[in-house]
Amino acid sequence: MAVSVDPIHQFELKPLVSLGHIGNQEIAFTQSALYMFAAVGVIALITIVATSSRSVVPSRMQSLAEIFYEFIADTLHQATGDEGKRFLPLVFSLFMFVLVLNLFGMIPYAFAVTSHLIITFGLAALVIGVVIGYGVMKHGSHFFGLFVPSGVPKPLLAILVPIEIISFVSRPISLSVRLFANVLAGHIAMKIFAFFVAALLSAGAWSVLSPLPLALTIALTALEFLVAALQAYVFATLTAIYLNDALHPGH
Repeated sequence: MAVSVDPIHQFELKPLVSLGHIGNQEIAFTQSALYMFAAVGVIALITIVATSSRSVVPSRMQSLAEIFYEFIADTLHQATGDEGKRFLPLVFSLFMFVLVLNLFGMIPYAFAVTSHLIITFGLAALVIGVVIGYGVMKHGSHFFGLFVPSGVPKPLLAILVPIEIISFVSRPISLSVRLFANVLAGHIAMKIFAFFVAALLSAGAWSVLSPLPLALTIALTALEFLVAALQAYVFATLTAIYLNDALHPGH
C-alpha cells in the first residue's frame, strides 16, 4: 500500500464553531483558538497551584514556577535594569505562553499554533505597541530621539534616521518570523522523516533501512523540544531588549 505525505496539512485551520459571517468571510472558533485558551488555562493552573502554599520548603511545582520566574526576572533585569521590573508580568506571560504553545505542538497530532505567522506577528505587534506606547507616555517627543544617533554630523542624519526607522519597524517582522519559521520548519521536517519510516516499513526488503530514518526522527524530535524552549527564551529576551528602548530611548 502506497504511503502519501502532506507536511502542510498539519497547519490547516479547522473551524470548530461558526460565529457568523462578515461578507463572504466566515468568522469561526478554530482549533488554534482552542489551543490558545488551553495554554492560558494550563499556565493559570500551574501558577495558582504553585503559589497556593507558598511554603518555605517549596514543592516541585512551586520550585519549577520559581525557577521560571527568577530566570525571566534575571533576563529582564540584565536587559533593562531595575526600571524594567514593571514589565516582568508581560515578559513572563509571553514566555510562558509561547513555551506552552510550542510544547503543545510537540504532542502527536496536536496543532502547532506558533507555526502560523499571524499569531506570532500578533504577539510581536503587542510588544512593539507597548514599547511605543510606554516610550511616548514616559518620554514624550524625546522618545523619537531613538531614531537620531547622537554624535553624528547633521548631513548624515538624512541617511541614518530613515535607516533607524526601518530597523525599528522591522522588529516585529523579525521577531515574529523567527519564531514562526523555526516551528514551521521543524514540524515539516519531523513529518517528512516520519513519512520515510512509514514508507520503508511498507517497502518489502527495503524495510531493513527503516531504523535509519527512525533514529533521525527521534533525534529531530529531541531537537525540536529544545527549539521549543529556546524560541520561547529568544522571544522573551528580544522583548526585554526592545522594552529597554522604551525605558532608555537615548542612543
